[in-house]
Amino acid sequence: MKSHVALLTFLFAIPLPAHAAIVEYDLEIEETRWSPDATLRPVRALTVNGGIPGPTLRFREGDVARIRVHNRLKREETSIHWHGLLLPNEQDGVPHVTTPPIQPGTTHPFEFELRHAGTYWYHSHTGLQEQSGVYGSIVVEPRGGVGERADHDEVVVLSDWTLERPNEVMRTLMSGNDWYELKKGSIQSVAGAVRAGEWKSFWEREKSRMPAMDISDVAYDAFLANGKRAVESAARNGDTVRLRFINAGASTYFYLQSATGPLRIVAADGPPVKPILVNRLLVGMAETYDVLVDVPPSGRWELRATAQDGSGHTSVWFGQGEEHRAPEVPRPNLYNMDDHLLAALEEEDSEIPTTDAAALAVEPERPLPPYARLRSTGSTRLDPSLPRRTLELRLTGDMERYLWSFNGKTMAEDGVIKIKRGEVLRLELINDTMMHHPLHLHGHFFRVVDDRDLADAPLKHTLDVPPMGKRTIEFAADESGDWLFHCHLLYHMHMGMARVFSYEEQGPDHVPDFGEHDEDPLYFMASGSFQSHMSMGMAMFMNARNDYYAMWDLGWHDHFDFDHVHYEIDLAWRRYFDPNFSTVLGARLTNEHDAVDRAFGGVEYRLPYLIDSFAQVDSEGDFRFGLGKSLRLTDRLSVFGEIEYDTGSEWEWSAGAVYLLTKQLSLISEYHSDHGIGGGVSFRF
Repeated sequence: MKSHVALLTFLFAIPLPAHAAIVEYDLEIEETRWSPDATLRPVRALTVNGGIPGPTLRFREGDVARIRVHNRLKREETSIHWHGLLLPNEQDGVPHVTTPPIQPGTTHPFEFELRHAGTYWYHSHTGLQEQSGVYGSIVVEPRGGVGERADHDEVVVLSDWTLERPNEVMRTLMSGNDWYELKKGSIQSVAGAVRAGEWKSFWEREKSRMPAMDISDVAYDAFLANGKRAVESAARNGDTVRLRFINAGASTYFYLQSATGPLRIVAADGPPVKPILVNRLLVGMAETYDVLVDVPPSGRWELRATAQDGSGHTSVWFGQGEEHRAPEVPRPNLYNMDDHLLAALEEEDSEIPTTDAAALAVEPERPLPPYARLRSTGSTRLDPSLPRRTLELRLTGDMERYLWSFNGKTMAEDGVIKIKRGEVLRLELINDTMMHHPLHLHGHFFRVVDDRDLADAPLKHTLDVPPMGKRTIEFAADESGDWLFHCHLLYHMHMGMARVFSYEEQGPDHVPDFGEHDEDPLYFMASGSFQSHMSMGMAMFMNARNDYYAMWDLGWHDHFDFDHVHYEIDLAWRRYFDPNFSTVLGARLTNEHDAVDRAFGGVEYRLPYLIDSFAQVDSEGDFRFGLGKSLRLTDRLSVFGEIEYDTGSEWEWSAGAVYLLTKQLSLISEYHSDHGIGGGVSFRF
């Protein structure tokens, strides 16, 4: 069968030895309390063989890996996925989809052949365990040795670290809490827009109903290289060092830049590429790059990995002597979306530089990954006689609700893409969001063809799709079984940005076992205020598209006692359709004058300038309409106002201000037309 002749020729040109070596490892996953250094308190972590990251697994091309994964956790399942390796379907390590989950106290053996060389990695595919430390590196040496030789060869595993439990991070993201933006220094406000000279852009964004943009989701407490804030390379002054970078971050892109000068890229996602020079390299989650660095004859030199949002960095240091720090990466302008779209547009429209010097001269301060310049060392073109099919996948989501999907549907709503063995599938990936998404295909390499479709197009297993940008990839459907395709931003995958490519040869009745990957768990959250004259708030259980909530409005005027508390309590179900439209159905309980308990239903719609509106009708024949708006004046100070009209109780309105103190607490002062003026504390949980 000629479906993948070119690809196999490129990756596996040398026949296997008659007797491959068996290389054995034992990996033990266990719970402990861990900290990268003394400046951070130890928190619950999951380690592999006692460390974060886990050990580097080293092989030679043609070896057989025999790896026993021991789950030492007391109550949790776990798993290990061998990221980027081509291997039998049942060895891929995705729980339920390909491989049984590893139960507490049990061991799962893996055995597979190392069919190709390069830098790869392994990580848990269970829940959010990857964020807690279950990851490590894989190095597969080519049979004939590496093409670009160096004096030292070192692995650098980049990652992000939080003191919060990953499930709390997930719940915070879903709740729309602004604390992470404040902690990172990326929160947007009226005052910030004035200081940045972006007053007009601020209001244009509000008019377009687009929430404040951010480069990344989570405020991390540390960024790590091999589990430390900084590492010392074994390379000495005058050496050439090969650094195998692996981005094992849960939700952080990194810019790499060295004080020694341009980085020489010699491999991407495992396979070698024709060497190119870059000043600054953007590495998405789950990507790997091998780069060569020439350490100058004297001095101590920094290679810095800076978080894309500018909130921190980690470093690799070379040599001894006078210190030379890597250049600072300019922080993004979050008020003007044009800055974030320009790079993608320029990449599509501009000529590709023909030399390193020309490329370095025009490289922007905040570049995209250098896919347009990457070239494989041999032909990767697929057999032109094979049947071809094009599939469009739009990357969709809602940052405020934290719902992520393909073509507007989550994994739970539409999880399977059927493919035929022997076809070439071309994917047009169109990003309709204002975030980068690193997309990973299990079990296959794909060609990054975009609009050029060159014979030596690079092979990758993960690629970045920039905000409002487009990428085109193609791969030969030359495997069997079910293979996961997902965003490798951990929390995006967890909230639905995933699919399974399922081979049709398994039969028309075959249904992939998604396991946890199509679950839609409920999260509890609450917010509200307790003030001197009133209390308002909401407690709810929330999943991707449903809110089951209790909303209260209590007023006690000048003094508090239960006989004088006026209350209105809604018990309701809200159904989310898109960022601008929801429906609601529920019951309203009240002791207001001349009012009775009733059922109600209605719609909620977001207007331009991010004004929330609603319209309701109830079982007593009354109608209620309302508008509400919140506006952030400074990093910590917001103002808000609400007005509503009820055909039974007529007009009601309120206005106030909130000053953010911590993630959970703020100060609030509010005037309410029914309850008067007062102040107190607002909370978020």
